[in-house]
Amino acid sequence: MLLDTASLYFRAYFGVPDSVRAPDGTPVNAVRGLLDFITRLVQDHHPDDLVACWDEDWRPQWRVDLIPSYKAHRVAVVTETGPDEEEIPDTLSPQVPVIEEVLAALGVARVGAAGYEADDVIGTLAGRAGGPVDIVTGDRDLFQLVDDARGVRVLYPRKGVGDCDLVDAELIRAKYGVRPDQYADFAALRGDASDGLPGVKGIGEKTAAQLITEYGDLAGVRAAAEDRTSKLTPAKRRGIVEAAAYLDVAPTVVRVAGDVPLPDFDPALPSAPRDPAALDALVKRWGLGGAVGRLLPVLER
Repeated sequence: MLLDTASLYFRAYFGVPDSVRAPDGTPVNAVRGLLDFITRLVQDHHPDDLVACWDEDWRPQWRVDLIPSYKAHRVAVVTETGPDEEEIPDTLSPQVPVIEEVLAALGVARVGAAGYEADDVIGTLAGRAGGPVDIVTGDRDLFQLVDDARGVRVLYPRKGVGDCDLVDAELIRAKYGVRPDQYADFAALRGDASDGLPGVKGIGEKTAAQLITEYGDLAGVRAAAEDRTSKLTPAKRRGIVEAAAYLDVAPTVVRVAGDVPLPDFDPALPSAPRDPAALDALVKRWGLGGAVGRLLPVLER
């Protein structure tokens, strides 16, 4: 099981009231919510391995170099020496280090790589896996990794993680009209305002799916736009040709990297805390007795 950790702690933050606080009054709603998510996921799906995949760089420079608008609207502070700071609610950002400490004390593997997003870590680990993989995320971009033959699917939360769409190839075809291996080309053509990807003018989700289905992939769509004998309308042809510079680079930005250099780590789901003393101190400091008390018995099974 691969967790898109930021996706989940953002969901926990907005789903759990900020009245959930530590003894000193500090909000810990994201921390408690994430721990309860992990409890429910382990309880429902019984993974042998569980990895909290991490955004070491939420907006990698190599993606920005190709498409400068990539996630630009989410930049809070531009930095000269490292990744720009993402716009994060004031009461969430202090909880992220607490999440890191709690995962470490529990012994849950937390894995990231400099210059890459959690999506890329997930793509690399899913590609390496010898058995079935469940990817837990609220990010549709990871639908491109779904592979029925290898047992790779996405658990896409609707509300909490106890109510997830189990995303396989059939669901993607039914909802978007494309295969999982076509999803990245479809997304590049359609664009995504939430990621600052403009797409092709005049081509929305339905048209993008029709074009990808008819011509196979983005290269086929672009070839059809250059072919005066193809069935494309003049408006679609013009839009695709005029978007050439964007379409040259968009697939690289949208596609999840599958070759990220990762550190050695143990992905096994712990049956007991790695550092009980540290966990006990964190529980007392942050008022996490209920959430940790719910998680530990599930891990012991």
